[in-house]
Amino acid sequence: MAPTVRKRLPLASTRPKSPGIDIGRDPVTPYLGRVFALLLLSLVAAIALGGPAAAQEPTPPPPPGTSAQPAPPENAVRVSGTLNNGGDRLASVEVRALDSTGRESARTESTSTGRWDVRVAPGTYTFEIVESSLPDDVSVQETVERDVVAGRANTVIFLFGDERTSSDTSFYEKLIRQTVDGLRFGLIIAIAGVGLSLIYGTTGLTNFAHGELVTLGAVAAWVFNVTFGMQLIAASILAIIVGVLIGLLNNAAIWKPLRRRKTGLIAQLVVSIGLAIALRYLILIFFSDRTEPFDDYQVQVQRQWGPIAITDANLVSIVISLVVLVGVALLLQKTRIGKAMRAVSDNRDLAESSGIDVERVIRFVWGLGGGLAALGGVLFAISELGGRVQWEMGFKLLLLMFAGITLGGLGTAYGALLGCVIVGLLVQLSTLVINPDLKYIGGLLILIVILVVRPQGILGSRQRIG
Repeated sequence: MAPTVRKRLPLASTRPKSPGIDIGRDPVTPYLGRVFALLLLSLVAAIALGGPAAAQEPTPPPPPGTSAQPAPPENAVRVSGTLNNGGDRLASVEVRALDSTGRESARTESTSTGRWDVRVAPGTYTFEIVESSLPDDVSVQETVERDVVAGRANTVIFLFGDERTSSDTSFYEKLIRQTVDGLRFGLIIAIAGVGLSLIYGTTGLTNFAHGELVTLGAVAAWVFNVTFGMQLIAASILAIIVGVLIGLLNNAAIWKPLRRRKTGLIAQLVVSIGLAIALRYLILIFFSDRTEPFDDYQVQVQRQWGPIAITDANLVSIVISLVVLVGVALLLQKTRIGKAMRAVSDNRDLAESSGIDVERVIRFVWGLGGGLAALGGVLFAISELGGRVQWEMGFKLLLLMFAGITLGGLGTAYGALLGCVIVGLLVQLSTLVINPDLKYIGGLLILIVILVVRPQGILGSRQRIG
């Protein structure tokens, strides 16, 4: 009897075929989600490869015949400043830091732009200029004692010649300067907050991750400016484009599927909080826990027009904010997409029954909100943080954005503009009577008082229930 021969089948032939995936009527959403994930991974990779830790270069050895400075400690904190004498930048001027015992801890020399920085351990230091290194016709007024703290911008300002200190400025001049500064700050809050208000008006979503869109815009501009060596204006334009793409893909990958599943607004709010925390700490991991400066606009000349004193960066921020906000207002009033946005914000069901593509309007709002948030992040870093980027800057601005749009009227673009300007003015003017470190409290307290009197906000309308 012949033996039975059993053939061995290949393993691949024994595997069951995987069932097909039914993606419904919209086959684009899964691919947009993948693109969104790839874009975020690319941005994180660019930050990781070109961030502060990777950008460090080995310190060259000192030239022969000179003594090397002691290496900074492991917990060293960066202290910097600009030597500016009435608009003239002082180069090759020596600055040194003395600890509490009077011993020199660090010494450096200013660059051609007047910029200097040293690294010292956290503590109290006295910063002084070596007078022999100053030009013959320039004199420094006094030394500066400063508490150096890790995790924040440590800036030292020296006064030269007959420059006046803040104590020499009259209350009238302080009031005018703080009013101008409050207008600038309010316009920046409005730039970042208008998109948040439009998103709420068209979708009903209270997006707590909007602050991270602000931070991502500033971080993207920093990556293009510092890592790739682009000029800050071009880097800011690319950052706005990145913000638009992140806003669009954010909607396509997360919020549109949730709306299709009829997810409640409370559940969406919880998702936005989780997304905000995740993005915030991803930025912390891959960017830096310290404030990192842009390469451009570190030195600013202060212009003086009577009692008004303003730097070029703040003046440019005001002009850009006004132009952009006027453009947004014209978009809402004169264009078809703007009228559709206002219709969806007023009554979504009625707008949809009138033939308006609501999902198209929502996509446009998310793109517009992402671009405005990125622009607001860049302007906030340049004018408010002294040309520096912080990993939680958007979270700090988020509460003020909510205060502004709630004060003006939730879901209304013009109300958001008015409310944000009022909050900015109140925040800056409050420094005339309270400690500047507590200035954000004043705006929030005024918000509570006004909402007790008018809960719907300044330009909001009362809603009838039942």
